Amino acid sequence: MRALLSVSDKEGLVDFAKSLVKLGYELISTGGTYELLKKHNIKALEASSLTNFPECFEGRVKTLNPYIHGAILHKRKAHAKEAKELGISTIDLVCVNLYPFEQTIKKTNDFDEIIENIDIGGPAMLRSAAKNFADVLSICDKSSYSEVLQRLENKSVDLDFKRSLMIKTFEHTASYDCMIANYMNKRFSSDFGEKKFIVGQKVFDTRYGENPHQKGALYENSNHFTKNFLSLKGEASFNNMSDISACAKIVATFGDKKAVCIVKHSNPCGFAIKNTLLEAYESALLCDSVSAYGGVACVNGIIDLDLAKKMNEIFLELIYAVDFTPEALSELSKKKRIKLFKQGGDKKYITLANEPKSFKSLNGGFLYQDSDILNNDEVLKAKAQTNLQANENQKQDMLIAYKLAALTKSNCVVYVKDCVLVAIGMGMTSRVDASKAALAKAKSQGLDIKGACLASEAFFPFRDSIDAAFEAGVACVIEPGGSIRDDEVICTAKEHKMALYFSGFRHFLH
Repeated sequence: MRALLSVSDKEGLVDFAKSLVKLGYELISTGGTYELLKKHNIKALEASSLTNFPECFEGRVKTLNPYIHGAILHKRKAHAKEAKELGISTIDLVCVNLYPFEQTIKKTNDFDEIIENIDIGGPAMLRSAAKNFADVLSICDKSSYSEVLQRLENKSVDLDFKRSLMIKTFEHTASYDCMIANYMNKRFSSDFGEKKFIVGQKVFDTRYGENPHQKGALYENSNHFTKNFLSLKGEASFNNMSDISACAKIVATFGDKKAVCIVKHSNPCGFAIKNTLLEAYESALLCDSVSAYGGVACVNGIIDLDLAKKMNEIFLELIYAVDFTPEALSELSKKKRIKLFKQGGDKKYITLANEPKSFKSLNGGFLYQDSDILNNDEVLKAKAQTNLQANENQKQDMLIAYKLAALTKSNCVVYVKDCVLVAIGMGMTSRVDASKAALAKAKSQGLDIKGACLASEAFFPFRDSIDAAFEAGVACVIEPGGSIRDDEVICTAKEHKMALYFSGFRHFLH
């Protein structure tokens, strides 16, 4: 039996190689891997002695040779005679991990160095081994070393295990090539080339998808959830993860502020920033306590016992926070159906992956775009359209309302007063209907809108929403502007003596 070892990441390789030798394998190796084995007195053949051809072109060509690929690819029974005639012996195990392309593009922009870290021979050997998986074990990840050795020792290398290594290998080589293609498109084609590849690593299966008859799973980019999502109680469902994402985006937009957001079906139904998290939660709950029942709460900080007791007064399906004190965790765990998750790591507030691009699934394809990045300057530099100016407190409310509107399903309107969401209408086909729905909900909750700031994620096409805002006592309005009826809206705001600001940025969320 022979095993070919050629790895970039050499962690764990020495022990793996020693174990293979004990199991009776003859080792073949290349370059730095061969030198490492030699240093540890592990006997191995250099690939060049097998191919009768030296490594050449600065190491670009090492294993691209029939004596390597023929040894891996030939069918052990059907091709035995031909292999013998050609002097090709078998290679029964291929252990290769690839040049560190991802690490290279993170540390340098030197294209020559990047090019040299595109592996050619490695993927070719892995693909050869995976294609011939019935006879050859393909190992592309050091995390597989222990199980491979255990199964070899126990003689339990069955077809299912071989098939699992094959799938893992093709996933690995495909994702490697996708990463390279995406990088080249980003560098030379503004990231919008003829092909776009979306690659994710599975984190876990969800119980089901949006509905019980659908399968579902969570996949991640750059280990984001592995690093920043820890389960303390309960299993996150497909819909839970969607809600957590919506909730966390809103909270994270406010940096280290003591913010609490409550969402239902991925739409905010409560939000507040206060001096303490307890105050923020109590204030957020006022906006729509009916919808908050069975909702998802995101807390931008550590939940203590007092806050936990308050949160336990109603049924919240899920709470996501930076962390929980032991006392808070014990208190919240009294609710059998509640699910508790924390961000983990050493961050003091909720953080996001901040992906520069986003995509949306369609029937028959997907849309790909630059992510909609919110900037505080959009509000700070918004242009006043009337003679009235917002005061500092109103500017803070405008900023909150503006960000909430940008992260809420269109059409939407958001009313914020004293850093608390007091009314919201979202996902409507008419902006005026969104305004009416928001004000009706606030009235039913007994909330006073007078003095609030109103934000819309897109322009108001008619004066009716401004009239409704005035009747409710709104002090100032911020919107993108850009309507052919902007003059009508401005005149209406002047007529009602309201402050009106245009940001110049639309934030549709469909």
